[in-house]
Amino acid sequence: MPSSDQPPNFKLHRNVILGEGCVVGDYAIVGLPPSGKTDGELTTRIGANGLIRSHTVIYAGNVIGAHFATGHGVLLREENEIGDRVSIGSHSVIEHHVKMGNRVRVHSATFIPEFSILEDDAWIGPNVTFTNVLHPLCPEVSKCIKGPHICRGAKIGAGATVLPTVVIGEMAMIGAGAVVTENVPPRMVVVGNPARIVKSIDEIKCPWDYIAHPYPPPVDPT
Repeated sequence: MPSSDQPPNFKLHRNVILGEGCVVGDYAIVGLPPSGKTDGELTTRIGANGLIRSHTVIYAGNVIGAHFATGHGVLLREENEIGDRVSIGSHSVIEHHVKMGNRVRVHSATFIPEFSILEDDAWIGPNVTFTNVLHPLCPEVSKCIKGPHICRGAKIGAGATVLPTVVIGEMAMIGAGAVVTENVPPRMVVVGNPARIVKSIDEIKCPWDYIAHPYPPPVDPT
């Protein structure tokens, strides 16, 4: 934060609540009211130790956990629910009414549209695009907007495209550049356009022998 005798180079709108230790970079805007809302009508909360880097714009109504971080030039639209230790890379766009769990990582230049869901530990590579409308410009399009659902621990490779309503199962892996048109079962690896299952993550081995299996199977508690 700037010193007390120097005016800040960022803009905090009304009804913005920043947790202890939050840092807001130059030319960032936090709490911007969306169309149809007045300044301060929606509460914006960011938990402790957030890092909002320069030129980020965060609309009003977001509820964000602790240790949130953005890269430079991130756009985060209104009324999202975001957990703890979430990171969003530079120049990514997150639309409104998105839900993210804890420890979600979204890399740079990624687009996540409204009504998408990312569960705990989801990992989204750079230049990934989610979509949420099957038939753009359909007269009834507003009734069926629904983004992808990325389950716990799933990983989406760089440049992949995930179509509306698709569910990516727990710990599944989407190859770089894949176009995912159908649901992916848990722990499966898919590649190509359209994406197809090629193996399980349990079959993946480290090519340099640093570790036996990068994604070991879950331990049976019994």
